[in-house]
Amino acid sequence: MPVLAINARRVMERCDALARHSEDPGKLTRVFLSAQHRACAQAVIGWMHDAGMQARMDAIGNVLGRYEGTQSGLPSLLLGSHLDTVRDAGRYDGMLGVITAIECVQACSDAGKRFPFAIEIAGFGDEEGARFGSTLLGSRALAGSFDPAALTARDREGTTLAQALRDFGLDPGKIGDAARKKAELLAYVELHIEQGPVLESLGLPVGVVTAINGFSRLRAALAGSAGHAGTVPMALRRDALAAAAECVLAVERIANATPDLVATVGRIDALPGAINVIPGDVSFTLDIRAPDNAVRNNAVRDISADIHGIASRRKLAASIETLQQQNAAACAGWLVAQFEQAIRAEGHRLHRLPSGAGHDGMAMQAIADIAMLFVRCKEGISHHPAESITEADAGAAAQVLARFIENFGVPNP
Repeated sequence: MPVLAINARRVMERCDALARHSEDPGKLTRVFLSAQHRACAQAVIGWMHDAGMQARMDAIGNVLGRYEGTQSGLPSLLLGSHLDTVRDAGRYDGMLGVITAIECVQACSDAGKRFPFAIEIAGFGDEEGARFGSTLLGSRALAGSFDPAALTARDREGTTLAQALRDFGLDPGKIGDAARKKAELLAYVELHIEQGPVLESLGLPVGVVTAINGFSRLRAALAGSAGHAGTVPMALRRDALAAAAECVLAVERIANATPDLVATVGRIDALPGAINVIPGDVSFTLDIRAPDNAVRNNAVRDISADIHGIASRRKLAASIETLQQQNAAACAGWLVAQFEQAIRAEGHRLHRLPSGAGHDGMAMQAIADIAMLFVRCKEGISHHPAESITEADAGAAAQVLARFIENFGVPNP
């Protein structure tokens, strides 16, 4: 089938337009249920209407648009991403996926094309968790997995999520109304900047995601003995920071030895923290991610064993606690295959890669098969003002998504 005509310049201009809705002059910060969120949502609803869609805001503050199929009420292919940002953000993370989806529907509308399925677009109100510290609030509500305990979370001004919803004109008691049924959705698909350097290193504009990494976040504590830096001989020390340094290298070694596994020690706290005192107590964080749950769990086991072994050899006490964990979300093979066909048809070399960052698909997998298309970004930078893509890459990705939509089909049961 001939691919739909895409206006890449309009995609870039709309990303620029949404970036102007910010609480920080000269920077991009747009958090959930803020005045800037409202302005952004109104702009997106207007573009959805222009593209021939019905559009509304749901009970949690997501923007939803619907382009009917050959008859009304058909199950839908749901496209989406998020409209909120981290503080001092870039202008493509999240927004590019929503705007590109609208551009594809605009192309369908301009060509008079309807399909044996509806197309819906979700602009999720909160994915980043920048305001209330709970991520994926919008997609969890849509997937029916919203935790009411999140309503008591407070922002840095002390406002609860429940109160912020009321101030925004929404009713916290109706969040359940946002939940969708499995039978209503054929699949969930998200276009997103890669947030990493792989595609750029390969010279490719797009790549197809195989899975969204699961993660385990841990805190390790080592207890040794503080002492005078000048009077305790090296052989008699129980230096917790020296042991932690060895643990960090063990984490790096294990991660380097396992394909697609990444592991990070992001923070170390050493006490008593004086220049002339041997550190007696150290704690450090661990972030361990992989697209396969078994690989991640094995890494957690091996890293924990090494930490305990290092501590024992150095005559230290060690403890490890799990702070948070999330299973990987595998992209559905039948959707990955259709993206691969679209990428090849557009003349691009195919590359598959996992997503190291979390996305709304992790919540949406509860009610629909998921897939993701990554777009090359400059130097892999994201969550930063330097976040950058080219108009050519935006156009290439949009054409792949348009071709995917035109040829989309659900396999026979």
